[in-house]
Amino acid sequence: MDSMVNHYTAAKKIRRDDAYTPGNVAGKRPNRAVIAYTAAVKGAFKGLPTVIGGIEASLRRLAHYDYWSDKVRRSVLVDSKADLLLYGMAEHTILELARRLAAGEEISAIKDLRGTAVLDNIEPKNAVELPSFAEVSKNLDAYNRMFKLASEQQNPWSGKPLIQAYGNRTLVVNPPSLPLSEAELDRIYALPFTRQPHPSYTETIPAFEQIRNSITSHRGCFGGCAFCAITHHQGKTIQSRSEQSILQEIDRLSAENSFHGTLSDVGGPTANMYGLGCSNPAAEKSCRRDSCLYPRPCKNLRSDDKRAVRLLGKIRKRDRVKNVFVASGIRYDLLQFQQQYFDDLLQHHVGGLLKVAPESTSDRVTDVMRKPGAKLFSDFLDKFRQRSRQLGLRQTIVPYLISGHPGCELSDMVDVALYLKHHQLQVEQVQDFTPTPGSLSTCIYHTGKDPFTGEPLHVPRASKEKRLQKALLLYHKSESKADVLEALRLCGRQGIAAELLEKRPARATKNEHRTEAAKSSRLRHRSRKNR
Repeated sequence: MDSMVNHYTAAKKIRRDDAYTPGNVAGKRPNRAVIAYTAAVKGAFKGLPTVIGGIEASLRRLAHYDYWSDKVRRSVLVDSKADLLLYGMAEHTILELARRLAAGEEISAIKDLRGTAVLDNIEPKNAVELPSFAEVSKNLDAYNRMFKLASEQQNPWSGKPLIQAYGNRTLVVNPPSLPLSEAELDRIYALPFTRQPHPSYTETIPAFEQIRNSITSHRGCFGGCAFCAITHHQGKTIQSRSEQSILQEIDRLSAENSFHGTLSDVGGPTANMYGLGCSNPAAEKSCRRDSCLYPRPCKNLRSDDKRAVRLLGKIRKRDRVKNVFVASGIRYDLLQFQQQYFDDLLQHHVGGLLKVAPESTSDRVTDVMRKPGAKLFSDFLDKFRQRSRQLGLRQTIVPYLISGHPGCELSDMVDVALYLKHHQLQVEQVQDFTPTPGSLSTCIYHTGKDPFTGEPLHVPRASKEKRLQKALLLYHKSESKADVLEALRLCGRQGIAAELLEKRPARATKNEHRTEAAKSSRLRHRSRKNR
């Protein structure tokens, strides 16, 4: 986990706990841990070459906007003074690096390894030149240009090296490593992992307890959500394990004394992407789409559910397994092509609550997020409720929503609150948008523009606006009432206060909802003209 996300809330307040530390104790690791630990290693082992990696280094491989210092920082390779940076999951890269070092090659001579970033004075052939650090640290348009150019080279088969000037030195980011094959991924999971924390830890680690009985079935995500950096780390290509590999791990896990019959999760970044991918290998190797689903599903996307359905069915039949839950994220826009998976999910793999992530129900905002809009979520919600009733199951949707996301104005959030009320949905927790390195949303937050279209976008920065947006999503809580009323006043929509704040579910018709949304749109247009 990125150390700054680990230490600070979206409001930049120090967290009081740390689920990744024994005893849930905060403050056990330093800020910007990669830089701090590299300095410690260099101090202890003079002259020893150092290699950095992991998600913190991976997403900071280029110049990047840093939310916590509110400035553009250099590549972490420059700031840490390491010899080599490995980005992504890096298994191929680690093995090839080890082989070349074992063969006697100096680390300073290893400049062309896929999935690495190095500092060099020689530019590789066919490299794409990014705006220099001096430019992107001062010029917002240069930063947007850097992000766009770098995003176009993410394809591991056709991506070109990236170069970025840092004074008289050049940062070279080589193309990403190729995705692992099924056999290669199986080999990794066949290694003799203990599945236990380090034996020196004596206190409970909350994050470990949450995942100790879970199974990773695949990696990668082709969703392309703007606020998520998984694609920049794990890649867009879905890399799935074989059924045999997964079942063997389940058998090993279920033989442990600590296992009591329940698998808490079988999934990956997106659970229902297991076994999916591109049906056109030639097109895949030249593809530049960030998402296979947005703005509409790609014609080459293989979206059937056969492998996932077969896998879950076999897991349910294992002798020691009593319950199998799917707690990883679900893409409901994929479920429309996966009817059997949808049915099995509802019948066997939902523990009463199904977590899905519409993130917003305002179409203007979901467009910025690169997510499906309100209609698709409404259709999914109706099908979920109808099918649960048919099955005689009392099950509920828990929607994940983001407040304060770039592109979201206060009146958009009023519309979202109305949507939640009309559809009888309540959220207990809201994620306040945190700009993390590597994501499109963070780029928009910093520059105020979409780097691909140049469109200016509203960015909620003021603490008051962020507080009011969050309160609207929690409209049903008594402590939110004052902020909700203030938000409605600022939007000129005091007339809906009773409807939104009354305890019984709203009974507004779809036409009334459309009329209110149209009024909201006119008010937004008027406020922009006044600005």
